[in-house]
Order: sequence, then structure tokens, then C-alpha cells
Amino acid sequence: MAANNGDASSREPQVTLAEIAALVAEFPGPDLEAATKVLEHDRLLAKPRGGLGKLEPLVEWLAKWQGRHPPKVDRPAVCVFAGNHGVTARGASTRSLAATANRVAGYGAGLGAINAVAGALDADFRVFELALEAPTADFTEGPAMNDSDCAKAMAYGMMAVEQGVDVIVLGQVGVGGDVSAAALLAALHGGAPEDWVKGDKRTEKAAAVAAGLALHQPLIDGPFDVLRRLGGFEIAAIAGAIIAARMGRVPVVLDGLIPGAAAAVVAAQMPGGADHCILGHGAAMGPDRKLAEVLNQSPLLSLDLGIGEAVGATIATHLLRAAARCHADMGTRAQRNALTA
Repeated sequence: MAANNGDASSREPQVTLAEIAALVAEFPGPDLEAATKVLEHDRLLAKPRGGLGKLEPLVEWLAKWQGRHPPKVDRPAVCVFAGNHGVTARGASTRSLAATANRVAGYGAGLGAINAVAGALDADFRVFELALEAPTADFTEGPAMNDSDCAKAMAYGMMAVEQGVDVIVLGQVGVGGDVSAAALLAALHGGAPEDWVKGDKRTEKAAAVAAGLALHQPLIDGPFDVLRRLGGFEIAAIAGAIIAARMGRVPVVLDGLIPGAAAAVVAAQMPGGADHCILGHGAAMGPDRKLAEVLNQSPLLSLDLGIGEAVGATIATHLLRAAARCHADMGTRAQRNALTA
């Protein structure tokens, strides 16, 4: 399954961070009536109460944020946002910036693991490139983005949420995204920089995060300012997609730490603002565990994946589809009893 690529340079929506903040303030809440209908119907199904275990609350969550009963996972979308980070100039990555373009080219040719798992889900898969040849500024020396560029990236991400999509999976690819996510989460939720970084070059990554925090924390003016100072184009775009999904009543499945950091920004901007998001995949320890605590949830899957690119979250969306179809398609106890009457 080949990727359908978008390029931010060819479509630049005009919007400000203040306008996006105003949109977040108008977020719709959960549809409690739809959630109640799930519980009522569940009591009728031909199974013991709680017989489907952890699948049952997933159905309630889907209905609550889709605003309908029964919920559906018939038209999922998988969106991977690609961007590079100037902070890697400090030696905080083992990869060159060209690695991102190479991976994106592989998706376009249908060669990635995400191509395979998105195809198995029969999902619409798209890659959104964000100025791969022009990474963000090094946040240890100044803001990663100016207000305008951050707002444009967020607005571009909003365009990923198309009408008719019932669940959206958000993933990331790019050099330095993990360092930026660590800085965002440390700025928003505290903790030592070492607590938020993992993998190779942990010492260099933690040093970069510490330098960025020392420079920017005295100047920060709200969560979106944290995002523009310490984030990246693709993380801002993911935040925009999360915002558009909430407005469109589309539940979101997050792929690990970097999309999770974008969700944490939205949640900091508006309490409960990321409640329509669920962690599809994450590690059981380290920064992923701290992220789960921040978002007050556990990942659906922990498969020890090391490639990112939304693979784990896309696999987790199969669970959401199974949960929704069990709820909608199972027979009731009355129907089963009628067979032997």
C-alpha cells in the first residue's frame, strides 16, 4: 500500500496561535448519552458481564467521542507526520537529516512496515512532510519556531482529519523528534531531562533538553508557546490534527512518546483536551511510562517496537475495530435463548 504524501510547502493555511487557542476553548465534550447506550446494550449481549474484558471500555470510549451508538471503526485513517529538528546539530542523534527523506520515500514506494499494517487494516494511509530540507531552529539557541510557522504547521495538521473518517492514527518520523518531545514534556510536567529521554545518546539528548529548558522556561507564556519554543513542525502538526479530530468527533490513537507529547500540549492548553486520544502503543518503562501517567492511561499494546512510524498504534486500532464489531454484531441472550425454546 503506497503512501499518499502531503507537503506543507504547497499548502500554507493562514491562521494564528491565538485563533487556534480560541478553537480549543470551544471543544465539544463527551457524548454521555452514547456512552450510556453502550452500557445498556452491553447488558443484553449473549455473554457474561465483563466477558469481553478490556474491550468493553474501549467501546464506551469510542461511542463517547464519536457521539453515536453503535460506534464504528469502518474508515480508519493513518497519518504519519515527517519533520526534522535543528537541535540534532548538537550531536543528539545518530542519524543524519537525510534519513527522514529516505524513510518517506520508502513509504511512497510501499516498502515500510506501516504500509503493511495500514493495508491489513484497510486504512487510508498518508504521509505529511513538513519542510524536511529546512529543520526547525536549534532550541538550545532560540525558539524552534516563530509564532507564524508554528501556527501554519498546526493548521496543516488539521487538514489531515477528513470528513467521514471514524478513527485517526497519528504517528511521527524524523530526526530529533524524541529530543523535542522530551523537552516539551519536561517543560510541561517537570522531572529531570534524563527521565524523558531514551535510546542511543541519552547523555547528549538530556544535555540538549536541559539547555533548552534553561533558556526558555523563564520566558514561556502558555502551552502553545512551549510548543513553538521546544517543539517541531511535525509535532505542531500532530497537535493540530488532535484539535481538528476533537472538533470533528474523531477518536485519536497515538503512537508513543512523540505524538503523546503533542497530546500533552493540547491537554495543557485545555484540561480534558486530549481525552479523545488513547495511547495505542508504548513501552512499559521509562519515558513512555511517564507519558502514560501524564495522560492518565495505559497503552493498549507494548510490543517492544523500535521503529515508530505509527506501526504499534495501527496494530492497536485492530483491537478497537474488534471491540466495536463485537458490540454491534454479537447476538443477545434473548436471541440465543430463542434457539432452544
